[in-house]
Amino acid sequence: MYKVTSRNESHAAQFTILCFSDLPHLQIPLFIIFLTIYLNVIFGNIAVCLAIVFDPHLHTPMYILLSNLSVLDISYTSTSLPNLLIMLSTQQKIMSLVGCITQMYFFLCFGGMEMNLLAVMAYDRYVAICHPLHYTVFMSLRTCLVAIISIWIAALLEPVSLAVLVAKLSFCSSNKIDHFVCDISPLLKLSCSDTKHINVTIYIIGTVFGIGTFFMTLVSYIYIVFNIMNIHSSVGRSKTFSTCASHLTSVLFYYGTIISLYMRPTSMYSPRQDKFFSLLYMVLIPMLNPVIYTLKNKQFKDAFKKLINVLFSLKI
Repeated sequence: MYKVTSRNESHAAQFTILCFSDLPHLQIPLFIIFLTIYLNVIFGNIAVCLAIVFDPHLHTPMYILLSNLSVLDISYTSTSLPNLLIMLSTQQKIMSLVGCITQMYFFLCFGGMEMNLLAVMAYDRYVAICHPLHYTVFMSLRTCLVAIISIWIAALLEPVSLAVLVAKLSFCSSNKIDHFVCDISPLLKLSCSDTKHINVTIYIIGTVFGIGTFFMTLVSYIYIVFNIMNIHSSVGRSKTFSTCASHLTSVLFYYGTIISLYMRPTSMYSPRQDKFFSLLYMVLIPMLNPVIYTLKNKQFKDAFKKLINVLFSLKI
């Protein structure tokens, strides 16, 4: 299992993902729960994408960004839940070093992508509420598509340096990852190499990308709040706030979990705590996003009705 090197160090050829091994009596119930959640994520977000595709009234920057978020949520959840379901059903919990780093890369990639996308969506709401007459100028379809392409390119490149650095680490004493996914924190915990340079890289990336996008989101909502406060009619304030309430809810969920997961020293790593916040971060949020964005949206309800009619007509 290990390739032994000098100084009693080793390069792990494979890892054992402990998953929820401390709950042996709950393996089948957990499998059913996570399978149900995964199917809800897949079908819920596919429904959002199809509703936007089939309704020309939703071919606007706001809904194009939302469809991108749905694709991202499906991709992000698919990096971990299928493998988790296999481990729960077969109890085969071995993962190679290459497979582990690959999963970590896409886990970080899609997580960073969602951060960037939420920032662009916040800017879109800022323009729509604070500069409605110039919306088509500041947020044209071309601008929206350029932003989406930039988000994907940046997110794909962002975790490359971390993946390369982790691949060079030596591991000793244990190859057991007390998690259900190969995230960077449990991997660093197992390493007997000096990980200070990786921690510095994490904080640099977190500062440049994380704080940058968070600041953009925060400033957008500060302007939105001031604009709403200047509306004299309570009905007008309520109506204006409703246009960004769903996005604000997603932002609060996302940053609440991401700060709990990554914005702390490695010495404060807690497996049980990380499992809990990871579940919120990569399972609950992708499942709730379709509900959050469509629950009180009349345009979406009309689009879903049209989608259902289209599907039934194709069946006939």
